Amino acid sequence: MIRQLHRLWPEPAPLHRFAALQAALAILQGLLLGLLFPILRAVLRPEPDFAAATPWLLFGAAGVLLHWLLSVLATPVGFAASGELGVALRMRLMGHLTTLPLGWFTAERKGTFVRTVTSAATSISRLCVVVGGPVITCTLVPVTVTAVTLTVDWRLGLVLLATLPVAFLLLRHCRRKTAAACADMEVAANEIAARAIEYGQAQPVLRAAGQSRTGTRQLDAALTEHHRRYARALNESLLPTLSVTAVVTLGFLAVLALGVHLLTSGALAVADTVALLVLAVRFLEPLGALAGHVHGLGALDYGLDRVHQLLRTPRLPAPANPIRRLPHTGIDLIDITHTYGPDRPALAGVTIHCPPGSTTALVGPSGSGKTTVIRLIARFLDTTEGSVRLGGLDVRDYDHPGLLTHLAIVFQDVYLFDTTIEDNLRLARPAATHAELTAAARAARLDEVVDRLPQGWRTRVGEAGAQLSGGERQRVAIARAFLKQAPIVLIDEAASALDAANEAAISAAITELARDPDRTVVVIAHRPSTLAAADQVIALDAGRVAESGAPSELLGTGGAFARIHQQFTHARGWRIATRDQQGAPR
Repeated sequence: MIRQLHRLWPEPAPLHRFAALQAALAILQGLLLGLLFPILRAVLRPEPDFAAATPWLLFGAAGVLLHWLLSVLATPVGFAASGELGVALRMRLMGHLTTLPLGWFTAERKGTFVRTVTSAATSISRLCVVVGGPVITCTLVPVTVTAVTLTVDWRLGLVLLATLPVAFLLLRHCRRKTAAACADMEVAANEIAARAIEYGQAQPVLRAAGQSRTGTRQLDAALTEHHRRYARALNESLLPTLSVTAVVTLGFLAVLALGVHLLTSGALAVADTVALLVLAVRFLEPLGALAGHVHGLGALDYGLDRVHQLLRTPRLPAPANPIRRLPHTGIDLIDITHTYGPDRPALAGVTIHCPPGSTTALVGPSGSGKTTVIRLIARFLDTTEGSVRLGGLDVRDYDHPGLLTHLAIVFQDVYLFDTTIEDNLRLARPAATHAELTAAARAARLDEVVDRLPQGWRTRVGEAGAQLSGGERQRVAIARAFLKQAPIVLIDEAASALDAANEAAISAAITELARDPDRTVVVIAHRPSTLAAADQVIALDAGRVAESGAPSELLGTGGAFARIHQQFTHARGWRIATRDQQGAPR
């Protein structure tokens, strides 16, 4: 555990100070108990010698005062160490997060990361002090008492010494059981959290279906499962805990029996017997208390393992001599094969050439590999086979953060922060002037949105942009691309599922982006208005290039692109028909 903490926190000086203070307090307790021997020997004589006891009493008073001072110092040092450790763990985790491939961020993994940063990091920083301090005390007090006892009577000292390893081995076993139980209950706790969120989010659906009261069955099942696992963990830890208690009790009885025997046989003086029995109680009491703290140590072990597991996630490979300059804006995917798993081939033998300054439209049915192409170009993923080249150079040879400065990406699902429209737009270029913001907004047709909002640029968009419509959020995303002025723009289905007005505005904005002769654009789209601006269309099907060429050429071939275009054009011609009173269509 200590080695794990050192790996997580390379400069744990505050924790070392706290541990040193706790160790000093524990050892001082044992030594103060050792003063009972000279004091009782002086006092329990037929004629008490208080003069002989006075120096030892003064030493004891000084020791008690020192113990109080150390206790006063240890408390704020412990709180400070806990706070600094929590900050250090979160900073370490957040720093590692920025090095991970963006393809790693699935919904499940994001949830695991959030729980680790919040729950596990908080638990570790708290338990290191709240449990770590008492554990140090409960360990070193018996060890010190054993050493003091050995100097007075080696026979009683050996009984205590024999008790220590047995108790510590049982405590270690109990600690492992607790760590395993924590891991087991975490699964059930995660299920409860997921079901609770699902139940809250699904309220409109449940109420519309008249199932708002019965919709908790899955949540009830998750709660029942958590209770079952918790009961199992208690049962499994019961025997090791009772075993520790039994060893402690037997050790005390052995010391008591041997002490009485030595006293009655005249081998041990009354004063020493009384003092040794007091020490025996102080030896065994911390060991019994340690059995309660060991469950906290098991939880600490589990938390540390969770953090290390996340930190062991492989980083995005970085080149030894990264390239930071983009020679030109051409994009090439050469014989690309990419799989998400053994049975999930996303792309197979795909070759695409996007000349500098061109606009390429990717079309194809859902699951054909369009989004994977976008992710590979941005190096959110590393290809399984083949190579992706930007500016004629392998994307893996670039400094990735530097590479992203040359890219502007418009995602299908736009995330906006719960702040103003202006702040969300400045995310692309914080130092942009107001004139540049206005120009980007005008080009993305965002100015229409800003003008009709009551607070204009200062309007807060709500959590994830909930105060704006889908089309308005997309306009913010495209405005970011204009503001960033990146030479390569990647757009993932920006106009999908939008009304006609927003679709027209966004299609016009994409056309405006593509008009710059120095900018290379790759767009996933099916709208004729967007496709009309493309220099070439790549039709993907089942992870392969079905056909490619200029839009006008492909429309006449009757191939995949022509079929997609025809289906979309036909769907746009649909309308809702009404009938008159005689049933005839109007």
